[in-house]
Amino acid sequence: MKIICIGRNYREHAKELNNPIPLKPVFFMKPDSSIIRNGKPFFYPDFSQEIHYEIELVLKIGRLGKGIAEKFAYRYYDEIGLGVDFTARDLQKECKKNGLPWEISKAFEGSAPLGEFLPTEYFPDPANIDFHLDINGKTMQEGNSADLIFSFDFLISYVSQFFPLKNGDLIFTGTPAGVGPVNRNDHLEAYIGDKKLLDFYVK
Repeated sequence: MKIICIGRNYREHAKELNNPIPLKPVFFMKPDSSIIRNGKPFFYPDFSQEIHYEIELVLKIGRLGKGIAEKFAYRYYDEIGLGVDFTARDLQKECKKNGLPWEISKAFEGSAPLGEFLPTEYFPDPANIDFHLDINGKTMQEGNSADLIFSFDFLISYVSQFFPLKNGDLIFTGTPAGVGPVNRNDHLEAYIGDKKLLDFYVK
């Protein structure tokens, strides 16, 4: 199973981190050890003092494909859910300053809490999905798939040029504006519409 994460896929998020708007998708990978499931807690790592939350819509790939045409990409995912791309922002800033890869700040153990998934049939229009993240009962991030720079179908087509997509692979599609730090004992709850799909604590 591969975890493919798309960076800078919402204009306002790119702006809030002073990043340029990409002309093509930016992506990186996480290992399966980054996944946290079933509401288990995220343990704050010792190597960072600045862990940021980033809520994202996640596509679950349902069939094998490579070099997928954009017009057929909708056939290759059958579930949509929510995940958090935890980022060690202090480490990422150092990596970016030195022109180094991001994995040390993105791919650490537990950096991808994953919620429940809903079948694509649940969504009347995948290009219009509201989602949000609450921390300690306060909404911190809100997004809609209509605001993606690169659509679900374009992402699947683009990524599949470089390697095959397989059943069970996950694509984190990018985070909207509003990212920020988490602290120990924070309670994170994430929703698509009014349906809660993700619920866990930081320890």
